[in-house]
Amino acid sequence: MRPHHLRSALLAVCVSVTVGLAGAVPAAAHAATPPPHTVAAAHSLTVLTDLFAERLLVADKVAAAKYGTDKPIDDPVREKQILDDVAARATGLGLDPDAVTAVFRDQIEANKLVQRGLYARWDAHPEERPTERPDLVKDVRPVLDRITTQLLDALVTTEAARAGASCEPRLRVAAVRSAYGHRLDGLHVEGLVRALPSVCATSS
Repeated sequence: MRPHHLRSALLAVCVSVTVGLAGAVPAAAHAATPPPHTVAAAHSLTVLTDLFAERLLVADKVAAAKYGTDKPIDDPVREKQILDDVAARATGLGLDPDAVTAVFRDQIEANKLVQRGLYARWDAHPEERPTERPDLVKDVRPVLDRITTQLLDALVTTEAARAGASCEPRLRVAAVRSAYGHRLDGLHVEGLVRALPSVCATSS
């Protein structure tokens, strides 16, 4: 994966979204994508990138729940619980637990990247601070748990695609589609890029 290339493609999508364009995927996104057969094949990986994007949007609620409290963004105990859980579940699903752990570690780091960005934004612009504080246990954790289960299922169904030599260009197309479809802004695009490195078995 070449993060700077992917970031440029995704940011092109976000520029169009920000100015309110609708309809077809912008020309900038098309210019950054591989040939049509790769675009079609990317749909199998979009199930993953859509879930990554959805999980990143939940980071807004996590940040709103923690901002201005003594709850840190980094929570090594909780992170270890998540990684141990997905590793055990991966084994039961016939997946490589180390590979699955790497994917989920990237999701956690991407989520924290978004949280830190939101903290900085809210520090600089108090008028944008959240007016409600979600409950992490009641409001947020059930959503993250549901996405975790869906991600594990998606890792099973995309195992062959992720192991293929064309995984990286397919993933690039899928990520652009998800960024556009979920109307991700620049910060969340940065998070999406951070979420991707461990998806393809061929990534270096």
